Amino acid sequence: MTSAYAFAMEMQSQAQADTSGKPHGKAAPAGGRPLRADAERTVTAILEAAERTLGRDPAATMEQIAEAAGVARTTVHRRFATREVLVDALALWATRRFAAAVAEARPDTAPPLVALYRTTANVLAIKVGWGFAMSQASSADPEVARIHAEVRETCERLFVRAREAGVLRPDVDVPWTRQVYYALIHQAAQRRDDSDPDALATLVVDTLLRGAGTPHPDRL
Repeated sequence: MTSAYAFAMEMQSQAQADTSGKPHGKAAPAGGRPLRADAERTVTAILEAAERTLGRDPAATMEQIAEAAGVARTTVHRRFATREVLVDALALWATRRFAAAVAEARPDTAPPLVALYRTTANVLAIKVGWGFAMSQASSADPEVARIHAEVRETCERLFVRAREAGVLRPDVDVPWTRQVYYALIHQAAQRRDDSDPDALATLVVDTLLRGAGTPHPDRL
């Protein structure tokens, strides 16, 4: 654990806010009415099974997903008429969880360094745990596009706050830094030797803030 990460975690423990619970989202078909509790549990089980099954085998059938969810194939078809509808619903659900993960880190109110680490860890938890679903999220879906646009704006506000707080250099280009940050998160989520979100967040943020060079390369 780096000194920056330890400092950030110490500040986080002192922050007065409700940070209980993991990111979550209602499991309802896209555009559908709110579900009853039992129906919601069934849909959640199907979506979680779809992520596990399709993550292992992207060509998996609805029958295989139903078996993994512990429900009848007709139950899956009653909730999701086709495999394409199921995948679209899975992608939207994961995208909403992604947005909730960002919000749970309090990027607009927590100290910038704390918010940067927690946002990174929360996002990586979603990208690692819901890798298939996130890979299927299409910007052609207006709701997915809206969510990603809001997250992008939130990220840039966080970077502006970090720049004003001295976490980032005063001359840093915020849009470019966000793009680099997104690329680092994407690469971290692909690692197979370490899937711990906190460890990956440390790697991403330390690389973003310190890079790979020595403190004074001009003196070499």
